[in-house]
Amino acid sequence: MENLLHINNANDYARDVGASVWHPMVSIIHFDELGEIRHSLNKLGVYAIFAQDNFPTDTTYGMGAYDTTKGSLTAAAPGQVIGKADDGHREVYHGWGLLFDPEFMRGSVFEKRISDYHFFSYNVSEALHTTEGEKQLLWRLMEMIRTFISHREQTTLSDRIVQDYIVLICDYCLLFYDRQFKSETQLQNNLLSRFHKVLTDYYENKLQYQHGLPTVRYCAAELCLSPSYFGDVVRSVTGDSPLHAIQRFLIDRAKSLMMGGMSVTQVAQELGFEYPQHFTRFFKKYAGMPPSKYLSSRK
Repeated sequence: MENLLHINNANDYARDVGASVWHPMVSIIHFDELGEIRHSLNKLGVYAIFAQDNFPTDTTYGMGAYDTTKGSLTAAAPGQVIGKADDGHREVYHGWGLLFDPEFMRGSVFEKRISDYHFFSYNVSEALHTTEGEKQLLWRLMEMIRTFISHREQTTLSDRIVQDYIVLICDYCLLFYDRQFKSETQLQNNLLSRFHKVLTDYYENKLQYQHGLPTVRYCAAELCLSPSYFGDVVRSVTGDSPLHAIQRFLIDRAKSLMMGGMSVTQVAQELGFEYPQHFTRFFKKYAGMPPSKYLSSRK
């Protein structure tokens, strides 16, 4: 990809847009102070959180386009591409950006909780749409980090405090995303019905013969969602993971096929298992009994 700005260090982006540098591994940018800045398409080697009122139109993030709804937050992890290619235009943005090196968080609580922070791998179209109160809280926290690092000598203790601020922001992001999931009840219920249709269509179209069992990644892609966001929405509605939902679907389908007269070998093939014994182990694990016992119990 051409014309990429490589953000290998937390301050590379700050230097590019003319923001002040306060810490060697943490960058806080207040866009309101910068005036007009040009667009850039950025390849990240750092973590980034942007809490802004406005984003460039048609901002890209991976394969998605960003929703520029007022009062939004998006986050990205090392290895991702985010932003908009420089087209010669300049724009004034409102809000804050926080970038930090992975090495800065080494050994911290953040490193232990990173598997919980799924939002770093959401598609940009799945951004957090903050309420006014949420936005102001995140902005204040970022301003507090800047005030702290700009007026204090860097020490082990001061770095630990900055790490704690970053963890606090990430935990608030989790909390606010949970609010967003729960406030979109109609959308969630529609998603569950579409999820079930994806699974049904998978077998109606005989895709199991080409690809084997349906996967969470396949279902998420069919629903135009990232696997992480898809998983979090399903968990928020059902209390369970998409993988378990797929497993329940397979068990129900297996039972119907067996009751319809198919043999265990035929059912295994029809569901997309590579070998009948794999299906037998799967069925026993999730149905609590071997297929043969289930059939005898239904006679």
